[in-house]
Parts: sequence; structure tokens; C-alpha cells
Amino acid sequence: MGRLTKAQLEAMIEEDTVDAYDDEEQLVGFYTMIADNLDIPFETEVLGLRARVGSIDLLPGSGIVALCTHGRFRQAIGILDLPLPSPAPKGAEWIAAYRHWAS
Repeated sequence: MGRLTKAQLEAMIEEDTVDAYDDEEQLVGFYTMIADNLDIPFETEVLGLRARVGSIDLLPGSGIVALCTHGRFRQAIGILDLPLPSPAPKGAEWIAAYRHWAS
């Protein structure tokens, strides 16, 4: 994923939120776009350990999270806090659009 311009990010946000009436509906829209487009599973490094991102979820109070595993350990990590591997998986541009919207 190359770096997207502000205009590209804003166009993605507009596409995603066009029918959403409030922040909660917009959040659900971003969850849907990320879940539908992010190439899962993939591996990344979290706190120096290899972790497998197996799915994405929308948790009350936590927002959009990546459900990560390392061996027998499982952890939900906020999608905006998740370090992405290089190269980023296909569909990661929706995380960038969500980050831009959330800032």
C-alpha cells in the first residue's frame, strides 16, 4: 500500500459514510469496509512477538479491533494501534481512511 493523499483518504471516507447519519453508523461502515477488504489472515509483530491476525471485530467500548493470536494466547488490539507488516496486506488502505476519519 503506497501512501495515500489527503484527497484520496477523504474520497474513501465520503464513499464509506455517504449513507451514515451519525458517528456510530460511520464506525459500522468503516468496520464493514475493513472486514470486507482486508486480506486476512496475516502475520505482524506485536511487542516483539509474531502474531497472526485472524479476524476483525467491532467491540462495544473498544471500536474496531484485530483479533490476534500467538500460540495459545489471544488478544484484541485496536485496529489503529496494530502495527502492520511491510508490505501491508491488501485492503489496509481502509485502515488508513479510518485513521484519517478518527483523527
